[in-house]
Amino acid sequence: MPGPYVLPIVGDEKIPQRVDVVVIGGGIVGASTALELAERGHSVALCEKGGISCEQSSRNWGWVRLSRRDIREMPLMMEAKKIWNGLVERIGRETGYRETGIVFTAPSEGDQAQNAVYRDQLQSFQVSSNLLSARELKDKYPELDLPLHGALSTPSDGRAEPQLAGPAIALAARERGANILVECAVRGLELAAGRVSGVVTEHGPIACDSVVLAGGAWSNFFARRYGIDIPQLNVTASVLRTNPLEGGPEEAMWCKDFALRKRLDGGYTIASGHENVVDIVPRSFKYMFKYLPALRSDWKSLNFRISGQFFKDMLDAKQRPLDEASAFEYTRVLDPVPSKKLSDGALNALAKHWPVFRHATIAQRWGGVIDVTPDAIPVIDAAAKVPGLFIATGFSGHGFGIGPAAGRLMADLVTGKPPVVDPKAFRLSRFSDGTRIVLSPEHA
Repeated sequence: MPGPYVLPIVGDEKIPQRVDVVVIGGGIVGASTALELAERGHSVALCEKGGISCEQSSRNWGWVRLSRRDIREMPLMMEAKKIWNGLVERIGRETGYRETGIVFTAPSEGDQAQNAVYRDQLQSFQVSSNLLSARELKDKYPELDLPLHGALSTPSDGRAEPQLAGPAIALAARERGANILVECAVRGLELAAGRVSGVVTEHGPIACDSVVLAGGAWSNFFARRYGIDIPQLNVTASVLRTNPLEGGPEEAMWCKDFALRKRLDGGYTIASGHENVVDIVPRSFKYMFKYLPALRSDWKSLNFRISGQFFKDMLDAKQRPLDEASAFEYTRVLDPVPSKKLSDGALNALAKHWPVFRHATIAQRWGGVIDVTPDAIPVIDAAAKVPGLFIATGFSGHGFGIGPAAGRLMADLVTGKPPVVDPKAFRLSRFSDGTRIVLSPEHA
C-alpha cells in the first residue's frame, strides 16, 4: 500500500511571474518558512514537486519533543514548542497537537545514565522532566512486562498528526497571500552577476530575490549544480499504524525494540525503536569519513543493503539542462517499500511485552526517507557561494517537531531580521572548516 493519506491541497492554477522569495519543498519546514514570510508581508511561492508534505513530513512518528534532544537544537526546539502551543489558534486548523508527554525507557544502567544527562539538560532550560526508577515505571505501566532500569518522562512533550500539520500550515500561508504550487518542480536557479534572480520550474520561470532550499532528501542533488556540497545521506524508516485500540497509553513511548504514539483516531503509530535500512549509494563512499563517528555509534541499528537505489542515485544526481525534465519530476514522491520485517518485529515485540497490543490490527504500513547529516543536526544557513540562496535541510529525523521554528529562523535569515536563535550551530561550513563532528550524548 502506498504512503499515508495526506490532507490533499490543490495547487494554484497559475504560477506568478515574480515574488520576493521562492521556497523549494512543501514539507513542514518549507511550509512554515512560507507562512512566516507571508505573515511578514513578503510575496512567496512555495514550489513542491509532488504534493504538500507527502514525503517524510507526513511519514514520521509525529513526536514533538524537547527530551533527548541535541543541546545545539534546544534553543530552536524551545521556540518550536511555543509555536506548536499556539499554532491551532494561529492558523485556524487542526494539527493534532496534544501535550501528552513522552517516555524514554532505559534498557540498561548506561541508558538510564544517559537519561539523567538529558534530564539535567532539560532542567537547565527550565523544562520539567523526571527520572523514573524501575519500580516507578512499573507502577505507572503495570502491564508493560520488560526488564527495564527506569525511564525519562517529560510531561510537556507532545505529539501531532504529520498528515494534517504540514498541509494545515501551507493552507494558512496561502490565506496570507502565498502561492502554493504543487506538481511544480524547480529545476534550477536563474542567476544574474552570480546572485539569485529567479528559478526555472517545470511550468516556467519565476523571478525572485531569494530562494529557500528546503528539499529534504533532494537538497544535495539540487545544490551540487551550484558547487554547494551538502553532506547528506538517506535512511529508510518503516512505520505501521493500527486501527483504533482501547487501553493503550496516552503518552508516546520509546523502547529499544518499539516506539509508539497514539493517534487522533485512537490507533497507534508503531515502529522499531532503533533499526532502519540504509541503501549503499555513490554518496556513501564520498562522505564515508564524515559519517564515521555516527557509524561507530549506530552500526548495530543500521541494516545496510545494496539495491537498485545505487543506480537510481547516479541518475538522479545527473545534471540535466533546465529546459528538460529533471529527476525531481521523475520521482514526484519518495515512497519506499517498508520493511515488513522491521515493522512486524516492532509490533510483535510490543504485543509480547504489553498485552493490550495483542489485540492491535494493522491498518497500514509505509516507508519514509530520512535525510541525515554527519552530526545529525540540520543545516539552516545562507549559501555563501550563491548570494540569495538559503538552505534548510538535513533535519535527521528531528524535523517535524522543530519544523515551525526552523521556518521562523529561515525567515529571519532571508529578511535580515535578528535571528530568533543563534544559527551558528547550523552553518553549512562546519563540514568543511575543520570543525570536529560531534554527536549528541545518545550517539557519543
